[in-house]
Amino acid sequence: MDDTPPRLTRLTFHGPLSEERAAGLIRGLTDVVGSSAPATVLDIGCGWGEFMLRLIEAMPGATGVGIDVNEDDLARGRVNAETRGLAERVEFVRESAVDTARDPADIVLCFGASHALSDVRPPEHTTAALHALRRLVKPGGRVLLGEAFWQRPPAPNELSAMWPGASASEFHDLSELVDLAIDAGFRPAWIESANPDEWDHFESAYQSDVEEWLAVHPDHPLAKETRDRVDRHRKMWLRGYRGVMGLAYLTLVPVK
Repeated sequence: MDDTPPRLTRLTFHGPLSEERAAGLIRGLTDVVGSSAPATVLDIGCGWGEFMLRLIEAMPGATGVGIDVNEDDLARGRVNAETRGLAERVEFVRESAVDTARDPADIVLCFGASHALSDVRPPEHTTAALHALRRLVKPGGRVLLGEAFWQRPPAPNELSAMWPGASASEFHDLSELVDLAIDAGFRPAWIESANPDEWDHFESAYQSDVEEWLAVHPDHPLAKETRDRVDRHRKMWLRGYRGVMGLAYLTLVPVK
């Protein structure tokens, strides 16, 4: 019996995304492409690709490719695709997205993974990612970008509670983010962002299975390391970026 700490088993999507918002975003994309028309989907930094799988299910004849460097997440995606009868239409590939030579797709997804498209450091990585996404989407297609932004300028004590090296210049605000997308050759067809309930649900689900494991295995050889990790992450969230960092969902149309 495996008694090691579980990993992200309570998460449906690897980000602050509700069932309702996901369904709405999928409706918006399928209305554009046409629910009965074959389409290609490319998911950058896909993780286990739950959103991509649902999008493929909603578009008969569509095919999808998800790329990521985490083999555990990719394996989970492959199992889910097989279970839902999508294994022949979806491929999960372990590879870096930096300078990817993948062909352009009708729909390109990039949820919280702009850093995967470039070796450029923040905040310039957002601009680099947007230009990469512009090359990866077909004319008439759509990019659905999930990208972090500051909801308000972070205070010094909040920054100090976040990840090492966190800086107020690391992200843009929402208006600046949209301007960068326009400068990269897009028009923003739809702009929305994760709400507080979505964030709280995501952060709780992110650690819930491990917290319960720690309660049952306080003396496990991996307990101290695991406890330190989850305590550190919870403090980053509750004392640092909760209510400060947002995640925008931008549906972007490439300009001819």
